[in-house]
Amino acid sequence: MSNTALKTVFQDFAEVAAPYLHISDTAHYEEALALLEALMEDANDRADDPLNCVIDLVAHAVNRYERELAELGSFETQASDIPPDVAMLRVLMQQHGLGVADFPEIGDKSLLSRILSGSRNLTKQHIRKLSERFGISSSLFFEDG
Repeated sequence: MSNTALKTVFQDFAEVAAPYLHISDTAHYEEALALLEALMEDANDRADDPLNCVIDLVAHAVNRYERELAELGSFETQASDIPPDVAMLRVLMQQHGLGVADFPEIGDKSLLSRILSGSRNLTKQHIRKLSERFGISSSLFFEDG
């Protein structure tokens, strides 16, 4: 087979296989699992069976999707456990490259550390001052912001 013909075959394969090699949703995940099962039924027990390469590709895609799903679930759980005012404070710190010593409106570093750890809360005065400093609505510090 010429390089041109082989390139065409690989391009056709890549186009058809893309949703199963780069899984981005539950529907393709389910289809990839079914495809894996069917491929394994058709593959010979020989190590040099050409289907083994395809099985490896699809299995890798399934594993990657499952890892990403697990990581997303873990992130969502952690994010939902963070009070909205602390989450907003962390966003401000990250966006502006600020540390615990950069918030005179809150007080000393130890108070800010306790707020970030959840052992203390931002007061209404803290929120008002932070809102003024960063030009944002104070509602962003609350659940329904």
